[in-house]
Amino acid sequence: MLKESYPYYLANEARQPNTDLEVVDKYSGKVATRVAMADPKAIDEAIGAAVEADGPMRAIPAHRRQAVLQHCVDRFTERAEELAQALCVEAGKPIKDARGEVTRLIDTFRIAAEEAVRIYGEVLPMDISPRAEGYTGMWKRVPIGPCSFISPFNFPLNLAAHKVAPALAAGCPFVLKPASLTPIGALIIGETLAETDLPRGAFSILPCHREGAELFTTDERLKLLSFTGSPAVGWALKARAGKKPVVLELGGNAACIVDADADLDDAVSRIVVGGYYQSGQSCISVQRILAHRSIYEEFRDRLVAAVSVLKAGDPHEEDTFIGPIISDKECGRIAGWVDEAVEAGATLLTGGKRLDNNIYEATVLEDVPSDASACREEMFGPVTVLAPFDDFHDALAAVNDSDFGLQAGIFTRDIQKVLDAWDALEVGGLCINEVPSWRVDHMPYGGVKDSGLGREGIRWAIHDMTEARLLVIRRN
Repeated sequence: MLKESYPYYLANEARQPNTDLEVVDKYSGKVATRVAMADPKAIDEAIGAAVEADGPMRAIPAHRRQAVLQHCVDRFTERAEELAQALCVEAGKPIKDARGEVTRLIDTFRIAAEEAVRIYGEVLPMDISPRAEGYTGMWKRVPIGPCSFISPFNFPLNLAAHKVAPALAAGCPFVLKPASLTPIGALIIGETLAETDLPRGAFSILPCHREGAELFTTDERLKLLSFTGSPAVGWALKARAGKKPVVLELGGNAACIVDADADLDDAVSRIVVGGYYQSGQSCISVQRILAHRSIYEEFRDRLVAAVSVLKAGDPHEEDTFIGPIISDKECGRIAGWVDEAVEAGATLLTGGKRLDNNIYEATVLEDVPSDASACREEMFGPVTVLAPFDDFHDALAAVNDSDFGLQAGIFTRDIQKVLDAWDALEVGGLCINEVPSWRVDHMPYGGVKDSGLGREGIRWAIHDMTEARLLVIRRN
């Protein structure tokens, strides 16, 4: 059960100046709990505290940073079902998916605990020319300083963890703005961190209105901004961020190719998961499916049969696969894009209905015009678009015909095609005999084009949150 209200965390301390933010149960539509909202003064205070914590955080030895992260692993494991139930309420995430996200939260902090004690440098030979004889170089990585994090609604625990955990491993104080629609998971992370002996100002977790969050982006005291969310917002934040480095993990309309030699049973089962897991509200959800014409009809029929029986309903029920969309507005947008595609000539193979409780049926479309929103934009809902192809390289070109480039998937047994695709596809990651929705939390994850800048994954995030510092020694 959720608490009646939750505080925010400012400079490691729980504060409850108000209960202004209503957090709604996404299935029932009723207010489930209330959360304290931060105003600009509180945000300014948090940034100032992070600056003051910069020196103490840098001084913490690696084994103590590791101990803090391990404490989080232990506590999240103890509170796993509580965290899953909170996700089920605040995000409308089906309970099995919610438990899966808690598992990933624990994995992410565990990986960060391991990486905290292996942030290495190198000895750099300098004698590459006669003038550098007698010199030795070496470099190490040092914390970049206070960081600003903005996390999204769809993975309230794990996408916050992908910012918080590497910052703690690297020794960077931070301020975090969780999504206002789903702040509870991040606040439970804050509650857990408050149990540790981190220096005052090491962390602040502050739900706030978008208009009150300008300091998260523009304040020059912050040395890095990491944002996960929509492309429109992300690129706008980058434009206002000033001199600080910016990491953007943005949207996608991920494509999956099913070649003629694919195992169709396997491809269908994985694409059903990849396209409809947590109601398609993932930036790497399968959206576009290209199947070789020789197997197209059989694949289509199997896919439609599997999608049409997915249970939609109460996310608390163990067998629910499709839960509510995050808001009435977003559910309406999805319905509008499907209607637009059908009006433009697409065939609706299954689904296509908006149900009660902001649920949208699992939907498959065929013959969608390439300029329709269902193809060009990020659907972020339980809808896939199916089309045949004849030539594999034409299919690769179709995947690239997108403003996005996050991840892609290919089902094939041909290693030459795998290598060709790895060279040709304009994406941050390619999954073979797997859907693009697949992710393990230590791998480099991110995209190109409108899908963002930089990579997440603990080791890669630590790299962004640290800087190389060189030492040159001249022998007398």
